Amino acid sequence: MDSNLPGSNPPDSQPAVRAEALVDLAALRGNLDALRARTGSAAVMSVVKADAYGHGLVPCALAALDAGVTWLGTATPEEALALRAAGITADRARVLCWLWTPSGPWEQAVTAEIDISVSGEWALREVLAAVRATGRPARIHLKADTGLGRNGAQPHDWPALVAAARAAEAEGLLTVAGVWSHFACADEPGHPANEAQLAAFREALAVAEAAGLRPEVRHLANSPATLLMPEAHFDLVRAGLAQYGLSPVPELGGPADFGLRPVMTLQARLAQVKSVPAGHGVSYGHTYTTAGRTTLALVPVGYADGIPRHASSTGPVWLGGKWRTVAGRVAMDQFVLDLGGDQAEVGDLAVLFGPGDRGEPTAEDWARACGTISYEIVTRIGVRVPRRYVGALGGALGGTPVERLEGGGG
Repeated sequence: MDSNLPGSNPPDSQPAVRAEALVDLAALRGNLDALRARTGSAAVMSVVKADAYGHGLVPCALAALDAGVTWLGTATPEEALALRAAGITADRARVLCWLWTPSGPWEQAVTAEIDISVSGEWALREVLAAVRATGRPARIHLKADTGLGRNGAQPHDWPALVAAARAAEAEGLLTVAGVWSHFACADEPGHPANEAQLAAFREALAVAEAAGLRPEVRHLANSPATLLMPEAHFDLVRAGLAQYGLSPVPELGGPADFGLRPVMTLQARLAQVKSVPAGHGVSYGHTYTTAGRTTLALVPVGYADGIPRHASSTGPVWLGGKWRTVAGRVAMDQFVLDLGGDQAEVGDLAVLFGPGDRGEPTAEDWARACGTISYEIVTRIGVRVPRRYVGALGGALGGTPVERLEGGGG
């Protein structure tokens, strides 16, 4: 049996761990291939913010490069700088960073040739100060607020921002490499906000063009727009959740419907199995009591590992070829399963979620059980859960193959 399949034992060379997140880099590459098949001439950006949605920043970025991606997307400057520190140079990938605050590491970003998102004239001033301090030109992407109401310049501020950026470009201080925005409701096809934002983005592009800007890339589409709105692809799409094999529109289709495969499998080994009588309370508050004599199994992960407390008495787990449900409250480090008349052994593998093709629950199943979205399920898996990487192409970090990197960050 393949040792990487849910329900199998680890190879002798790898000691059994309390819990692990198995990350299939071959699946990630396949997902990027499937997304590129939908985008025509538009390039695909691999969004690796939030530790690659919990999958591991550097290993997933390297896998994306193996798949032919040349753009990486991050939220924070620290994420972008970590990619450069890992040896991903500007000639291998453009790295865009979009969440900035005053007095951030602007100089380091300019020196590292990171593309910087600019949403207002205050940010442009900070970029220009970094350019003067380092003596190096910057690459920026101007962001327009087309209706999401978060970052980005409002329409009444947009012409002034564009003019200031164009003037700086004419002085040779920077290159306006991109113009971009972000959808609010792309996961709701037919929502009137989508067409309104598309129109507003085109208007923002027209203002930029009239001012003399000729950006390398214009980008608006996130994962749902990549799958469902080809008219929004422009020059570049930003693949976030979809590249990790999860559907951003589960009401319309699961991963397989879009040619995707979930990348992460979360599993843990039972720490205790015991028989208890009827009426026995289980976990804090005794919100669950046993209906009859039964077997309880202890799964050694809890909300400190990123298991939602909202999964109390609802979260699904695959054990012994069956779906089980969390019995009682999820605690900080552990939760309990009521096995009824079934038996198990300490050390047996419990699969919380995976691709689902062998019967195990998926991250979407957990999202529904907890009243949230699959984005939250995978990104919240914490640093106490080591990541184990399979399906690498021999991609290397400092000459060391990325095949088993443990720890939450990768």
